[in-house]
Amino acid sequence: MLDKLIIEFDKGVRTLFAPAHSRRAHPDEHLPDAELTDAEKRHALGLMRVNHCGEICAQALYQGQALTARDQDARDALRHAAVEEEEHLAWTERRIRELGGHPSLFNPLWYTGSLAIGVAAGLLGDKWNLGFLEETEHQVGAHLDSHLKELPADDAKSRAIVEQMRDDEAEHAKMAHQYGAAPLPSPVKGLMRLTSKIMTTTSYRL
Repeated sequence: MLDKLIIEFDKGVRTLFAPAHSRRAHPDEHLPDAELTDAEKRHALGLMRVNHCGEICAQALYQGQALTARDQDARDALRHAAVEEEEHLAWTERRIRELGGHPSLFNPLWYTGSLAIGVAAGLLGDKWNLGFLEETEHQVGAHLDSHLKELPADDAKSRAIVEQMRDDEAEHAKMAHQYGAAPLPSPVKGLMRLTSKIMTTTSYRL
């Protein structure tokens, strides 16, 4: 048990403070950087910071869910999703730096809260655990769609990253559904949207 706790603690430290790595090529790898106005750059930076913060939360959420999942298939689904979310971390982290910014100062707070939520979701049982994964990915996908509408039209690099993230999230939701995810009650979905709105507003600026 002690070894397991040390491993999980190490995951958290690396997620928050170590550079993330991607097995796949970055989606914007061969795209030129556009000439953006100061206002466009600030807005793109804010949106990418929000996306990076969302991926920090996803790492913590899936880590907590995998810890308490009972079924091996459920754990495998969560860990597969976490691997691709780590790639998203790497993509958004580099783009933030390219835009001249830094990740959200509140990432440790959001990580801790998301880890607790993930543990709680797993304790409810695997079908609810997977239901939480499916609904999370649906909401994140809608969130990314809205960013594609807001990003500067000429910012091809940020748009390529967000598009690939959106496609990956849709696959994660589909995978959770195939493993037997249960639909979440409407009040739970509403609470998830409210929490996401608070995180988004905060991380956009800081």
